[in-house]
Amino acid sequence: MDTKLFARIGAGAFVAIAITMTALQLREEPVRAVPEVIDVTDPDSDPLPGQLRACNAMGEAASRDPICRAAWAEKRRRFLGKVRQGEPAAQPAPETADLPSPATPGAAPEGEQ
Repeated sequence: MDTKLFARIGAGAFVAIAITMTALQLREEPVRAVPEVIDVTDPDSDPLPGQLRACNAMGEAASRDPICRAAWAEKRRRFLGKVRQGEPAAQPAPETADLPSPATPGAAPEGEQ
């Protein structure tokens, strides 16, 4: 037998194996990992998510409902971090004069120069 015949048989076997493996891969459905959903909110402590779900279920009528408008405004306020008029602003940062200044290594303390 000559080498050309062995090369043709080998190439044919390689193609047959490749086609078989491709068919087997296409036959199997890919396994999809289900992402784990972690809910960190306590549903009893905050009524806003329930109100938003109810407004979502109302459809177009929710745009005229004052309760839904208030719920959406509160959601925007929480998301954007804006303070409404009449609410106290966030606590201001402490004055730097009230805090002791950090000592720089090798520097003389205040008053000793």
